[in-house]
Amino acid sequence: MFVLHRLISLVIGYCFGLIQTAYIIGRLHHVDIRQYGSGNSGTTNALRTLGKTAGLITFFVDGFKAVFAVLVVRLIFKDSADIYALALYAGFGTVIGHNFPFYMNFKGGKGIAASAGVIMAMLDWKLLVISMIIFITVVALTRYVSLGSLCVMTGFLIMSVIFGELNIMSEASKFNYDNRFEAYAVVLAMTVLAFVRHKENIKRLLSGTERKLGEKKEEINE
Repeated sequence: MFVLHRLISLVIGYCFGLIQTAYIIGRLHHVDIRQYGSGNSGTTNALRTLGKTAGLITFFVDGFKAVFAVLVVRLIFKDSADIYALALYAGFGTVIGHNFPFYMNFKGGKGIAASAGVIMAMLDWKLLVISMIIFITVVALTRYVSLGSLCVMTGFLIMSVIFGELNIMSEASKFNYDNRFEAYAVVLAMTVLAFVRHKENIKRLLSGTERKLGEKKEEINE
């Protein structure tokens, strides 16, 4: 049952992750968003390619699909002592589904909005507030969304370990101290995946060619 519960949580998350918001919005505008901008079906590319409204809708839907995936898993396994870890598996599954949707030849987004939803779904206000502060501060200072996103994921990992080791997670999160290393491993996997998906952004950040927030979006002829 140990492995089965985790597989079920991953599959539930993956199914929610298959909701490709940016792709759907693009199709409503007769556009395949994967053919524009960065080629990713995610918030940043939706913002730059389709405009602010599309970007905001994509961010919130992609974020809340992770929240709902975690909610479903919390309801199914509400009596499990491993519920925090199972919730993380559901969140990780959502990110995987978002990044690698099978019906789009495994070409999706980069998973940051979905990861933000996972952070929200952990039900610990400290994780959420600090993550928001990190993102807003980094983007405000640098105007690099990719850098802000990677800093949030790094912060999520660091906070998970620190709060877990100090055993100061919110009571609402139902964090199992005895099972904390498994939780850390899942967050680590999410963080590593975020860096892998942003490898081209990292190269551009290092070379100074990364696009900044607010730069003119790519023109689309519908």
